[in-house]
Amino acid sequence: MKAFFTLLFIGFISFATSAQEFKFETESINYGKIDKGSNGERVFEFTNVGNKPLIIKDIKSSCGCTVPKKPEKPIMPGEKGEIKVSYDTRRVGGFSKSITIFSNAKNPRKIIRIKGSVNKEISLEKEKSLLSDS
Repeated sequence: MKAFFTLLFIGFISFATSAQEFKFETESINYGKIDKGSNGERVFEFTNVGNKPLIIKDIKSSCGCTVPKKPEKPIMPGEKGEIKVSYDTRRVGGFSKSITIFSNAKNPRKIIRIKGSVNKEISLEKEKSLLSDS
């Protein structure tokens, strides 16, 4: 009986120490059809809905064409944070990439996704804009 209560107490403490949790506005961003060379940066916004600071330890992307940037400081309970993701829009064609977040949250590994398609050629409007900027 004593061992049961000891295990129960240890389980409760381990649950209480990992009470941080992400709540993303969206876990997937669809770029849609974008022009080659256009801005490939998007932002995932989230809130720490836990009761302890949320620390993002590392972020890994599924390939080198996707560069994620993590928050440098802990996200306090109730505060918002963001993860910036840049996709290399010089790569033509469809893409579907995953970004894995490693943190001290209740579920220490979280996956978010981006997808879309990069057009082979830039649109006429974009070309005119680029020419007028010169």
